Amino acid sequence: MKVEIWSDVMCPFCYIGKRRLEAALQQFNHPEDIDVEWKSFQLRPDMETQPEVSINQHLSKVKGWSEEEAAQFNKRMEDMAEEAGLDFNMDQAVVANSFDAHRFAHYAKTQGKGDEAEEALFNAYFTNGKNTDNHEVLVSLGEDIGLDPEETREVLESEQFADAVKEDIHESRKLGVQGVPFFVLDRKYAISGAQPTETFLEALQKSWSEWNEENQPVALNAETDGAVCGPDGNC
Repeated sequence: MKVEIWSDVMCPFCYIGKRRLEAALQQFNHPEDIDVEWKSFQLRPDMETQPEVSINQHLSKVKGWSEEEAAQFNKRMEDMAEEAGLDFNMDQAVVANSFDAHRFAHYAKTQGKGDEAEEALFNAYFTNGKNTDNHEVLVSLGEDIGLDPEETREVLESEQFADAVKEDIHESRKLGVQGVPFFVLDRKYAISGAQPTETFLEALQKSWSEWNEENQPVALNAETDGAVCGPDGNC
């Protein structure tokens, strides 16, 4: 059963939601039956990458807050992250456009490293203060999760996977996604936001039960007296 997650690298609730979903999967009886797929979403498509601007200055400008209010908000994010087992260092976060990070994640997904790429991007942004719009940073993150550095660099220096990112964003609009994280279970149920672990677990159990019932093998009535060849080669 597929669980699709629309998220953005710079969204603190997306990283927290990831941890809560993972905690729910640890309690779920059939984690091997769940296929998690990450989808791209941009909170600020027009954002300029500005490593010289602090996150508090950025939030003050775009949200109309004072820098003190921005700092208080970020402290609340750090406290919430700590409850989920994460170590946020919001004062180190680099203001960066996320489009190339999403292209990187799409490339990683083709190499079977989609979840690892999302984890690396979140950790780089929220914990380690890395510029996730910097190609060398992305190449290094890719190498850490087992991607070929030259191939990663070639992807980033081209326009590869740009259409895939745009398609994810277009699809989110068709689904009515207003914010992230946004979790879609089996294209039947949706969870918006970093909900409690219990909410994820309940949704997983309900959607998996229905999916499992719908995907049971069908027993066919067949005439058995005709001539056949068996799997052992006997005819």
